[in-house]
Amino acid sequence: MPITYEPIATTTANGSVSDISFTSISGSYTDLILVIAAKVGSGSYNIRWRVNSDTGTNYSYTTLSGTGSSATSSRYDNQSGPFLNDYGYLDTTWANMIAHFMNYSNTTTYKTVVSRSNNANNGTAAVVGLWRSTSAITSIDLTCIFGATTANFSSGSTFTLYGIKAA
Repeated sequence: MPITYEPIATTTANGSVSDISFTSISGSYTDLILVIAAKVGSGSYNIRWRVNSDTGTNYSYTTLSGTGSSATSSRYDNQSGPFLNDYGYLDTTWANMIAHFMNYSNTTTYKTVVSRSNNANNGTAAVVGLWRSTSAITSIDLTCIFGATTANFSSGSTFTLYGIKAA
C-alpha cells in the first residue's frame, strides 16, 4: 500500500511575519512532513522550530552542511530550539526545506525530526533534531532567526504541513 500524504494546513507569508505556527495538530497520523519554500528580504537566517510552545532547553541537534567546495558538521545539546537549515541559510534566494517529524503522536518516545534544505547561495544542509519529551506534538512554531535577531519571511514564502496516514 502506498504512503498517503494528507495536507493538514498551508500558510503563505505576506512579508510581515517572522513566525509561522501550526496548531491543534491531530494525533491521527503516524508522522508529519513539513514542506517549506521561503526566502527573506535581506541577510541570512535560520528557521528555528519548537513544539508545543516548549521554550526550555529540551532540544538537541546535529548538522551536516556543504557548499560544493567545503563541508561542516556540528552538534548542539540543551538548546531552546533547533534549526531546520543551520548552515543552509535562508537568504534572498528561494530555499527549499523538508522536515520529517517521526512518531510525533507517540507518547512513549522522544521525538526525532530529520530535515533537509538547499539554497543556491549557501549550499545544502541535513539536520537531525531531538525533542526530549514523550508528549505528543500538537503544535509546531517556526521562527526566522539568526542569533537574537528575527526577520520576516518574504511574501510568497509557503509552509505546508502534511500528515502520513497509517497503512
